[in-house]
Amino acid sequence: MQNSANQTTKNKGIYLLPNLFTTAGLFSGFYAVISSMNGHFESAAIAIFVAMICDGLDGRVARMTNTQSDFGAEYDSMADMVSFGMAPAILAYNWALSDLGKIGWMAAFIYCAAAALRLARFNTQVGSADKRFFQGLASPAAAAVIAGSIWSGSTYGVDPTKISYLAAFITALVGLLMVSNFKYHSFKDVDWKGKVNFLVMILVVAVFAIISVEPAIILCIGFYLYALSGPFITLKSVDKIKVGHIVGDDPSDDPTVDEKK
Repeated sequence: MQNSANQTTKNKGIYLLPNLFTTAGLFSGFYAVISSMNGHFESAAIAIFVAMICDGLDGRVARMTNTQSDFGAEYDSMADMVSFGMAPAILAYNWALSDLGKIGWMAAFIYCAAAALRLARFNTQVGSADKRFFQGLASPAAAAVIAGSIWSGSTYGVDPTKISYLAAFITALVGLLMVSNFKYHSFKDVDWKGKVNFLVMILVVAVFAIISVEPAIILCIGFYLYALSGPFITLKSVDKIKVGHIVGDDPSDDPTVDEKK
């Protein structure tokens, strides 16, 4: 009887290590919100990228240490909503959209709502979706497009009032890409534990060196290209584009869809 009680108490515990990374990501997202409210837009954008790193680590650490849990998955989803949903939307609004009135806050809300819908759809598809691809632009990548744009704009002294309508268009468009059916490579099929050629390591070092030269603009361009890769991959994989390939129910579940082999 005592062993049963001890087992119940043990099961109610929370794994510390992966949830530390999740909490760090949540803190970074919250810090981004506060910084943007105080006009520190560059710091806010960098904080979102820090949240991305933490988000990438918590799941991998949980799998490596065999500390996955339902609590961790739910906590990670809530933290993602703050870091990659609310924080980029508020950052974009405070930086360039506030002077547009209703247009500005509607663009920010479209992004925020799309991030929530994207996360909810992802959670319901766990275990059934093709792990090689994301359905719609992943919320961290979408946040990186917004954060990278603002980081670059702040670094190079761009006047946000002169590009406010463009910023509203990009913010809303990135939000719509999250809830689209465009396929994006997830890179989950990469064998991170496998051995690679020495040349690959040289290329990895070169990539880090290039990013370090101008991190704001290079990261911004990189994530813009990734955001555009989804429509390109989808259009390339089908003979005839249909509405279902862009938005709506997942076309991969429809046996009538004619995809290229």
